Amino acid sequence: MKILLAPSETKKSGGEKPFDISSLLFNELLPYRNRLLHSYINILQRGDLHQLSKMFGLKKEADIKVHIKDIIHEPAMKAIERYTGVAFDHLSYDTLNANAKIYIDSHVILFSNLFGVLRANDEIPEYRLKQGEPIGEIKVEKFYKEHLSEHMDNYLADEDVLDLRAGFYDKFYIPSKPYTTLKFIKEGKVVSHWAKAYRGIVLKEVAKAGIESLEEFMKLPIEGLCVQEILHSKNKTEIIYEINA
Repeated sequence: MKILLAPSETKKSGGEKPFDISSLLFNELLPYRNRLLHSYINILQRGDLHQLSKMFGLKKEADIKVHIKDIIHEPAMKAIERYTGVAFDHLSYDTLNANAKIYIDSHVILFSNLFGVLRANDEIPEYRLKQGEPIGEIKVEKFYKEHLSEHMDNYLADEDVLDLRAGFYDKFYIPSKPYTTLKFIKEGKVVSHWAKAYRGIVLKEVAKAGIESLEEFMKLPIEGLCVQEILHSKNKTEIIYEINA
């Protein structure tokens, strides 16, 4: 089974290993990643604060300047450790036991607004890029959808797919095979903050249980959640959870 997960705009600083862009998932994407990365770095080097403010999603000049760096030569760390934010806080990767960490590393695929698709243990530098913002003239989601869809379809061909991404990332990739998504409601309303939290919680419980199929996943009890409805549409199965916590 493979689990698709959205990234976070916020990142943890630091790292120990040098960044090697050729080590990321799908070496066939290397020329496209290099093109996007060079465009990104060129914008950083020009130092146009107005453009950087939009690209970073930041307003204060001091906050913007923190992210003007040569990320190619910045230290790298696992993507699953690099990203922070609500879902990643609730996953709490650092607190998992060795088996659960191995599970995450080998089962989770992250969607980066700069690097495209990543394995959880692909090592990346710290960077800043607001969701949905172009890099120069390049619309990132359209750019990657064009170049990675075939590779992802082949990669997932023999896998069950659990899609924990936010809906925005359908613009990067939609599986061409059957896949399952989750929706979270509380008191009859779809929730966004809690959805992020429970994506992290669900992933943590899946990893701890070592789930290898959607059939196993459907039998997994998750504290605070109750299946309210299951909807089917073409290739997509949507499990709607009521939050009882």
